[in-house]
Amino acid sequence: MRRGAAARESTGLRTGRAARTGQYLALLAYLVFLAFPFVWLISTAFKPARELGSLHPTWIPEHPTLDNFRQAFEEQPLLQAAGNSLVAAVSAALIAVVIATPMAYVMARHRGRFATAATGWVVVSQAFPFVLVIIPLFLILKNLHLINTLWGLILVYVVWSLPFALWMLAGYVRAVPTELEEAAAVDGAGRVRTLVSVVAPLLAPGIVATALFAFITAWNEFFFALVLLKTPEKQTLPVVLTHFLGAEGVADLGPLAAAAFLATLPSLVLFAFIQRRITGGMTAGAVKH
Repeated sequence: MRRGAAARESTGLRTGRAARTGQYLALLAYLVFLAFPFVWLISTAFKPARELGSLHPTWIPEHPTLDNFRQAFEEQPLLQAAGNSLVAAVSAALIAVVIATPMAYVMARHRGRFATAATGWVVVSQAFPFVLVIIPLFLILKNLHLINTLWGLILVYVVWSLPFALWMLAGYVRAVPTELEEAAAVDGAGRVRTLVSVVAPLLAPGIVATALFAFITAWNEFFFALVLLKTPEKQTLPVVLTHFLGAEGVADLGPLAAAAFLATLPSLVLFAFIQRRITGGMTAGAVKH
């Protein structure tokens, strides 16, 4: 009996180790899959023209150069386009969070027709492709005199990111124990005071995560910006990146890679800076003072 139990225990340990090893290998393969485009982009951005046209490409540039970055800034107004993208992305993220936070609280705490309708709105709005809504959207913005304006683009980004932001924040609200609100009510706190002093601090990680999502969505968006913005001085960074493509679809590969690498940096830096806020402190506001 002891030998049989020991054999089963040994077999279980080996099976567990094999399963963990398989999981780590799958995770490593996925990370390599995700990192490959970015690593190749960085490599291309620092390669001179002679290496870009080589029949035997290398991972590491043999003669790294900054000429691609210089040429990219000389050929296209990257700083102006980045400023437009920054204004649109930050404004859309802030407005979406301000609108979605109280709506998410109501949807999570008061089940009924509103919550059902809001959930249906989230599902339906995310199912429609861009091309189906661009014509009516264009007509609406034209009547509002918001075509070729950043405010028109910001309005589109807010409406487009709001359903998913609402869904994200509603999940965070449901994770906040209702007992905390009841305890605050017993202590004499009103509804507004409870929301501001008790619920809002607990939602900080969710608000940050939602704002990050809305920012990245707006920063990387291309189709709406291409259709709604006409003059070059109003165009955002993703639209300007297409100017590195020639009339016949031939890409100016070096400057394009350099500009694309710079365009990805804000999202990476922002996420690296606030990722601790996303994962930490869900009970930061639960202590009564």
